[in-house]
Amino acid sequence: MRIKNANFENKNGMPKIKDVVLVSIQFFLMLVFFLNIEWFSIIFIEHYIWFYIGIVGVAISGIALLQLNVYLSPFPTPKANSKLITTGVFKLSRHPIYTGILIFMFSFSFWLGDGYKLCISLVISALFIYKTNYEESLLENTFDDYKIYKSKIGRFFPKF
Repeated sequence: MRIKNANFENKNGMPKIKDVVLVSIQFFLMLVFFLNIEWFSIIFIEHYIWFYIGIVGVAISGIALLQLNVYLSPFPTPKANSKLITTGVFKLSRHPIYTGILIFMFSFSFWLGDGYKLCISLVISALFIYKTNYEESLLENTFDDYKIYKSKIGRFFPKF
């Protein structure tokens, strides 16, 4: 898999401003998700099943983090000398870390019956769609095989 010439950082060797802003918004939303704000309640199917689905989400993210290993970066811009991972959980989803986070956030919103957490989950979903569009444009410019991978594998969930 050949790596194209890519612009990984700005002139100072620092992450791009857009990368820092997107990651900052993501971590802020993940932090406010855990605030105990009672806005409105929701009841959706069996209560405890959502807890276990949320644990599956944590496991998916954890496995993806381990698979990325030294290529892991909190920023959307790929690290220099990175490698395109297409095996393991990346065979099911192009962005399994985000998939796991979304599964966790939505599941725990339903498990707790918390409308506030559900709203934060919806906002972070929109952020992840925007962020992955940006990230994928960088990946397409970095890896020759990314467009083929993208055509076969779903963004967050498997294609059937």
